[in-house]
Amino acid sequence: MAFSVFSRKNRIINLVINDYSIRFVELKNTNPLSIYRWGQRFIPFGIVRDGKIIDHGTLETILEECITDWKIPKRSVRFIVPDSFVIIRKASIPADVKDDEINGYLYLELGSSIHLPFEEPVFDTYTINQEKDKKEILIFAAQEENVMECANLLSSVKLVPSAADISSLSLYRLYHQLDMQDQDERLLMIQFDLNMVNLCIFENQFPLFMHHLLIDFDDDLWSVKSSSKENQEFQFSGSQTDLLFQLEDIFKEIGKFLDFYRYSIHQGKQQISKILLNGDHPYLDLIEKEIEARFDIPHQTIHLATEDNLPRSHYLTLGLALKEV
Repeated sequence: MAFSVFSRKNRIINLVINDYSIRFVELKNTNPLSIYRWGQRFIPFGIVRDGKIIDHGTLETILEECITDWKIPKRSVRFIVPDSFVIIRKASIPADVKDDEINGYLYLELGSSIHLPFEEPVFDTYTINQEKDKKEILIFAAQEENVMECANLLSSVKLVPSAADISSLSLYRLYHQLDMQDQDERLLMIQFDLNMVNLCIFENQFPLFMHHLLIDFDDDLWSVKSSSKENQEFQFSGSQTDLLFQLEDIFKEIGKFLDFYRYSIHQGKQQISKILLNGDHPYLDLIEKEIEARFDIPHQTIHLATEDNLPRSHYLTLGLALKEV
């Protein structure tokens, strides 16, 4: 889902918009990893819902204010396509289809040998294996209308969409940059955000299965706690017991996803070897303890020591900043 590449005289802005926030990261350099600036603006619930823009006018106004505050007018931007819009498929195609002809081949085969759950998709592909008579590829697909909705929003406020990415790849890019991966690992990445969870399984550094979950979320129980304009976070007004009860179905779904991989995909012969937990949920430490108690699988979280104390809620945006470097 890449757009044409624009001038890189200016550092590219990396932007993530979800149901309740707009975040950006601008890198100084990548080796060593050095952050130039970052920022965050919370948005009221209901303007965006599960990645779908409900109130275009209000979101556009808020984004314009962010551009002014962050001093990023007319900049090239990378952005994340919401997880709810994205699917990953593995497919086999004839070996004689050249790499630069794969997209054209897929469009011809849509509805016959290639099946996607929506019409008019846009996609990226990656070749993961090639044999004498066939080529095995990964397809990252989304409905064109949804991707263009994000791009058009950015264009409407005079930003320049440069590239689109998906959250799992962005986070894995950061994970890989930090050299956290083990040899031959089978990784379950859990992106645990305030009102949704995205699960993605990686084998040999390739994302093979993804599952998007919505949390049974009551926004009346959440409020923004602010110690300064730059230091804001969500606070839950209920008890810890209430919070865990709210998340119980999510933990059950994670268990089902682990069983699906172990028994349906590998007939009980192979299982996930590591869990990587990340996300912007303000109670991620509590969630980590629950995952440790419920699943007998080693787990890791990403911890960065940066000069400007980049919060972990921005790690996804930082992974996006590593795209195409």
